[in-house]
Amino acid sequence: MNLYSLLAKRRALGRSINAGLIGAGKFGSMHLAQAPSIPGYNVACVADLDVSKANAALRRIGWPIERFAAVSVSDACRDGTTFVTDNPSCLFDDNRIDCIIEATGDPLAGASHALSAIEAGKHVVMVNVEADVLCGPLLAAKARNRNVVYSMAYGDQPAIICELVDWARACGFDLTAAGKGMKFEPHYRYSTPDTVWKYYGWSEDEIAGGDFNAKMFNSFTDGTKSAVEMVAVSNATGLDCPDDGLNFPPSGTGDLANVFRPASDGGQLERSGLVEIASSQSPCGIELEDHLRFGMFVTFRAPNDYTRDCFRQYGLLTDESGWYASLWRPFHLIGLEVGTSALSAVLRGEATGSPLEFRSDAIAVAKTDLAAGTRLDGEGGYTVWGKAVPSERSLALDALPIGLAHNAALKRPVARDGIVRYSDVDVDRDSDAWRLRKEMVAWKQRMQAT
Repeated sequence: MNLYSLLAKRRALGRSINAGLIGAGKFGSMHLAQAPSIPGYNVACVADLDVSKANAALRRIGWPIERFAAVSVSDACRDGTTFVTDNPSCLFDDNRIDCIIEATGDPLAGASHALSAIEAGKHVVMVNVEADVLCGPLLAAKARNRNVVYSMAYGDQPAIICELVDWARACGFDLTAAGKGMKFEPHYRYSTPDTVWKYYGWSEDEIAGGDFNAKMFNSFTDGTKSAVEMVAVSNATGLDCPDDGLNFPPSGTGDLANVFRPASDGGQLERSGLVEIASSQSPCGIELEDHLRFGMFVTFRAPNDYTRDCFRQYGLLTDESGWYASLWRPFHLIGLEVGTSALSAVLRGEATGSPLEFRSDAIAVAKTDLAAGTRLDGEGGYTVWGKAVPSERSLALDALPIGLAHNAALKRPVARDGIVRYSDVDVDRDSDAWRLRKEMVAWKQRMQAT
């Protein structure tokens, strides 16, 4: 609640915060649009594999050319401008960069970038949830060992869900469930980048004129993004994923407390203490009037009769028993809010949500019958969708994480809706992501043994 005043004090001392952004896609562009309005904060470097795309993004959001004409990171840190490059290593090498915002969406690249930043002693804001669920708990542990922050990105739903969870626990309520809203029907699982736009209702002109990535948007449609984000929340909060994946029960805001309570008390949860998704549509595809499509929620239970009475007296929407209530935030602004995470890391040394354990996992499931020799194309693609399960189940199944289902070739066929296993694929074992994942699994096994 005092980030802005802390930033003002730092600025009064003649010190600005310099951030480096990796990835100039939609999320990165939204942050760049907002950054100049934060006094004392500067995105000193933007790194993207396609420099022309990054420059086009800066022009699209209205930056004057002189603002991103710096010839080095050091120049940009000194004069408050921005250096654009295709080489992210310069962000790690310059000690005037305080914080790295990783927004590529590529789990393999994201894991490597985060590791390099941590080893360079820099805070990391991990927009890249795909990388976070692949090996984030281990990266967070490495960051703690280096006395730097590894943080979820505020503005993205997982970080805001973590905030709501923290609120409920700090108030002393019995936390029952946490999650977000999402437009979803079961047949969406099989959407591809060729079919995705019909689910959004945008015109061809809108799509052509914007910075929209069909594969990325399809990862939302087919449920993969929901799985990835709920795994991230589980690993950060200690809540569990349902044993056989998310169920997406339909619920508007007025019904959250009824739906997201245990089945033993009349709800639709297999037990208390789960992450889950509130579908914004009824089973027949009609949008609910009070849907939570862009929002986040927690449900919680009163610990005693007096508190239950207070729920009613102060207007909380409860279930019919009055014991369960819900709190929600109806929207999130993704990149427009992520500056909060960078400021919190640098000024407070605090994360806006961070994984504490490898509790849940997002695994690859076949979208269609896949033949031997097929190359998997990861989140939002044509071949697989992501399913959220407890990590114990993932490891017992030898399931392939969705984050490693990138360009991996199948050695044998996998039927539609079948779980892809490590033994089914040839995976690149030379990447930082592979090594970190292997180390994280061994880390979990050691912890279980003790």
